[in-house]
Amino acid sequence: MKRILVCEDEDVIRDFVVINLKRAGYEVVDVNCGEEALKVFDEEHGRFDVALLDIMMPGIDGFQVCKALRKRSSTLGIVMLSAKAQEMDKVSGLMIGADDYITKPFTTSELTARIDAVYRRVCMSVSKDDEAAQTIESGPFLLNMKSRTVAKDGLPIDLTQVEYQILEYFIINAETALDRTSILNHIWGENYYGDDKIVDVNIRRIRMKIEDEPSHPRYISTIWGFGYKWSVRPHDDDN
Repeated sequence: MKRILVCEDEDVIRDFVVINLKRAGYEVVDVNCGEEALKVFDEEHGRFDVALLDIMMPGIDGFQVCKALRKRSSTLGIVMLSAKAQEMDKVSGLMIGADDYITKPFTTSELTARIDAVYRRVCMSVSKDDEAAQTIESGPFLLNMKSRTVAKDGLPIDLTQVEYQILEYFIINAETALDRTSILNHIWGENYYGDDKIVDVNIRRIRMKIEDEPSHPRYISTIWGFGYKWSVRPHDDDN
């Protein structure tokens, strides 16, 4: 059963979300504040596939809940819900571990499409456990396709499932320039409602975790006006 935790303090919006997600086949647990969201998550021992979090709430806001949930689980799908269209809200949510964001007002089709896309990624991480272990080496990195984990020089790197998928896509396509659209389609699906800035934010987040100097990346290079490329060859222009 697809399980989702919905945290929204506005009753009308929460009821709308709950009704439509139930119609889409989700088992929904809904709460009206961040404190209750964390309490329920712990009481349920984290048995949720996705969490939908409103950003602007009294007490513990959605950003704080997102941080706390991400510390508890790297596989949980997290979608932020914001009444603001400002770019900073979107970037902030993604940088602290969210997988996607939805800006109010939104349609029923957008809501279910975005939640379904995140849920599919969660399912991918579970289904991989049934396959034979596969590992890929790329320079100092070892990618385990069964456990969906990455280590650098033998030390594990704490990645969300979105970050893992992007890194896997890069490593499999090493030395190939990948445009933002292909990355977006591969990770978020061809029918994604958002824009390609979500790619840039996630790349920034990955660089902070894998690069020795994120401001001078060695492994994920920017192809200006196009996209990115994964490379583990020595760089002659490391300055």
